[in-house]
Amino acid sequence: MVTYADRPWINSYDVGLPSALEFPEVPLHQFLKDTTARIPHHTALITPAALPVLGRVSKTVTYAELDRASDALAAALIDLGLKKSDRVAIVMPNSVAFVISFFGILKAGGVVAATNPTYPAERMAHQINDCDAEFVLAMTLFYPLIKQIQPRTKVKTVIAANIKEYLPSLAKLLFTIAREKKDGHFLADVETGDYWLQDLLQKYAGKRSTVDVTPDDLAIFQYTGGTTGVSKAAMSKHRALVANMLQTEGFVDLLDSPSGDQIFLGAIPFFHVYGLVVVVSTSVYRGYSVVLVPNPRDIDDVLGNIESFRTTLFPGVPALYNAINNHPRVQSGEIDLSSLQLCLSGSAPLPLATKEEFERLSGSSVREGFGMSEAPTATHVNPIYKENRAGSIGLPLPEMDMRIVSLEDEETDVPVGEIGELLMAGPNVMVGYHGMLDETQNVLREKDGKRWLYTGDIARMDEDGYFYIVDRKKDMALIGGYNVYPTAIEDAISRHSAVLEVGVAAIPHPDRPGQEALKAWIVLKPGQEVSEQDIIAFLEDKLAPYEIPRRIAFIEELPKTAVGKTLRRELVRMEIDSRA
Repeated sequence: MVTYADRPWINSYDVGLPSALEFPEVPLHQFLKDTTARIPHHTALITPAALPVLGRVSKTVTYAELDRASDALAAALIDLGLKKSDRVAIVMPNSVAFVISFFGILKAGGVVAATNPTYPAERMAHQINDCDAEFVLAMTLFYPLIKQIQPRTKVKTVIAANIKEYLPSLAKLLFTIAREKKDGHFLADVETGDYWLQDLLQKYAGKRSTVDVTPDDLAIFQYTGGTTGVSKAAMSKHRALVANMLQTEGFVDLLDSPSGDQIFLGAIPFFHVYGLVVVVSTSVYRGYSVVLVPNPRDIDDVLGNIESFRTTLFPGVPALYNAINNHPRVQSGEIDLSSLQLCLSGSAPLPLATKEEFERLSGSSVREGFGMSEAPTATHVNPIYKENRAGSIGLPLPEMDMRIVSLEDEETDVPVGEIGELLMAGPNVMVGYHGMLDETQNVLREKDGKRWLYTGDIARMDEDGYFYIVDRKKDMALIGGYNVYPTAIEDAISRHSAVLEVGVAAIPHPDRPGQEALKAWIVLKPGQEVSEQDIIAFLEDKLAPYEIPRRIAFIEELPKTAVGKTLRRELVRMEIDSRA
């Protein structure tokens, strides 16, 4: 009889993927030093721009340039008063300045607290306050917001960068003339006590940090998406990031060929660990290039970059794959996606219809994975060469242990094949939540000499070691005495040809106090018209009667996190507000 302790997933690994790993005792930024020593002139970062008539152009930054710039920033931060373990906020989209900031902070011994730059003032102030940041590195577009909230925070110094600084020359000129002021990027000068990033890089060029950063020093505060309430700062050490990057990198390594380099599409936000670990850290370790995409919602830009730069690695989210599927130029076959070798999907459940349509249109296959800010990102992925099981998040990464425990007592392992809460242990698991001892003790529990992370996800494992996420514990609904899982209902509705996106949640029953009812919020494809009864009829042979939502709303857009996860609590709030 198979047990979780047997790690049956190892037998399902691709040939060549090690079941055991050794992790070097180094801080994460050591990999940038190593790669620079090995291939100093190789392209690390590509900043693209689309120009009239000329088409897509780019400016590149080599590994040597990235290493020198982040060295200079580290020296500058220390000179300005940054002390080891101080937190530094980054408020930027994907850009050269973001990557320089990330490695510069780490080299200075600081802790990176990257924040979603599109947050409104109150939420931005909360995160910067929560992490106690005294330094903020921000794009000029967000500089006014940071100065607005600064009096309510501990921030003493803001370092500003302009998105145009690493644009190709002609694109930079046109941006300055046509867009800089109109789009809000123009900043005449920084206020007294603040600095320009480029001035600091020039002033401290050739200098380096003298801080001794160890694997046991904190590296990041990763704020959770806040899908179930106030976001929490998951604290991870350098050794956890190094471990998770090497655990993930093993899958990419299987693609390597002697003749070619891999090129990442850098569309996943770097302020989230999915982008930081899977894209930034892995590319630096392997010496790959990254095409920077500051706005993944601009699907024309995303597609133009895939086609122009022949990107080979595409870490994405279901919402992004779905948007590509429904783009007219993709549907017509005009866009060439044939360069893609490995497509990964995470951050949210991947509907089967989305997966199959992208694979049909691109000729590539999408491998669904799973991860958490607390781990600090990837924990599972489907194999590259062995079976890519539809509906499964795949196999645990090397050096990870998994259990599925009873939803009743949270301790007893359930038999293989049955559902329960997913627990995980491994070298990549976080230290805890910053300033939240009770929450930390609730999700990190010791047993048999291991620290088990209680994920809050309902899951099951099959006998081959493939895992399946059923839903979040907090999203499970009780309908007519039955447990109902919104994710399965969303997957069924998404198969309707007129549906672009769907979110399902349990709402307070309008007629039966104390009970729940299901509601579906649906975004239709352009030009499509469908009634509530059409959707209900479509579901009759796909779901049990109690699983079919009898309340359906057609809306323009679903509320989502920055990485494309549907905010079900916002859907419920919308319902409650509509009754007020």
